[in-house]
Amino acid sequence: MKFEAPHEIIITEIKTFEKFRMNGASLENCTLQAIDFTGLNIHWEIFDIKNTVFLGCFLSIEEEIYLRKQGAYIYAAPEDLPYNPFRTSLYNWEELMKGMPDKTDDLLIYEHFSESKFTPSINEALWQRIHDHSIDDSLRKLLEFDDQGMTQKKCIGFMGGHSKGRDSEAFLKTALTARLLSREGYFIVSGGGPGIMEATNLGAYFANYEESDLISAVDILKKAPHYTDENYHQQALAVLSTYPDGASNLAIPTWFYGHEPSNLFASHIAKYFSNSIREDTLLAISLYGIICAEGSAGTTQEIFMDATQNHYGTFNYYSPMVFLGRHRYEIETLIFPLLKQLAWGREYYDLLFLSDEPKEIVRFIQSHPPIKVKKD
Repeated sequence: MKFEAPHEIIITEIKTFEKFRMNGASLENCTLQAIDFTGLNIHWEIFDIKNTVFLGCFLSIEEEIYLRKQGAYIYAAPEDLPYNPFRTSLYNWEELMKGMPDKTDDLLIYEHFSESKFTPSINEALWQRIHDHSIDDSLRKLLEFDDQGMTQKKCIGFMGGHSKGRDSEAFLKTALTARLLSREGYFIVSGGGPGIMEATNLGAYFANYEESDLISAVDILKKAPHYTDENYHQQALAVLSTYPDGASNLAIPTWFYGHEPSNLFASHIAKYFSNSIREDTLLAISLYGIICAEGSAGTTQEIFMDATQNHYGTFNYYSPMVFLGRHRYEIETLIFPLLKQLAWGREYYDLLFLSDEPKEIVRFIQSHPPIKVKKD
């Protein structure tokens, strides 16, 4: 295939051959990622190569030698690395669960990560950072951010305990709430693991089904209520087989807690190595609200992270904080009264809400959109 450069259109991040063709003759300060150039007979001599970076691209040895002589930087990951640091899309569960029911790719990556979890070599740390940056890029493309930090998709995140069983009331109420919000056009986001996170993605998945179908699905899942149960994933697969083609939704899990399996009900999975990036991202994108179901220490930490973001308007908007569970948040922990006191006199005071009823929560979210932070 003979290639000639067309009229110049400057694109600094190039992840497809089509964008490469559009970019014209200048590759100055451009980064090309995961493009296969083998066998295409590119006339590299017509291109301006300066501070040009090739990440995970496929080139012949002759091309690589020529480009390096022109000053290009070319990086390829080790062949035995169990993940692709240069990926250009989010994951799906089929990709992560490849190899199920034995050792999945998800587990292989976790085992590799665990070998140097606290003391990674500089090479391993770099591959992980590049991977997580690639996930960031793909996530931004999915959600369509504007220059004010708002997303085209109206994201609502759910928080809650990973150990909540599929047979618990909290699991069912979370799923019902997520389903109703998804039906109203909100884009549902969870931490991607088991417990309340699975209930969240499950509910969103069932947005185009009847409530009775969702309840029947929960009955199927109850046969293996905890993620340590032998048939945990098999019951999820049974639900997917019975109720195919669920609605779109998002999970943001981490390999830091890779012993907890990713759930199978998210259509898009933004899986990170860095847990801190993962948690901050989940809260940052959920500008239309956070739903806090029952949880323990991890959920409490995330609640106060979100409260801090709201208190200072960190991401340019004040967002609703809704607590699903009166007994947990008004009696057992007093977290809701404490936050109301903290928020007194602030813009986000009226964005705090407590309820046990999914329909009440939907009405509150609909009547309380995010508030733009006023600049001084």
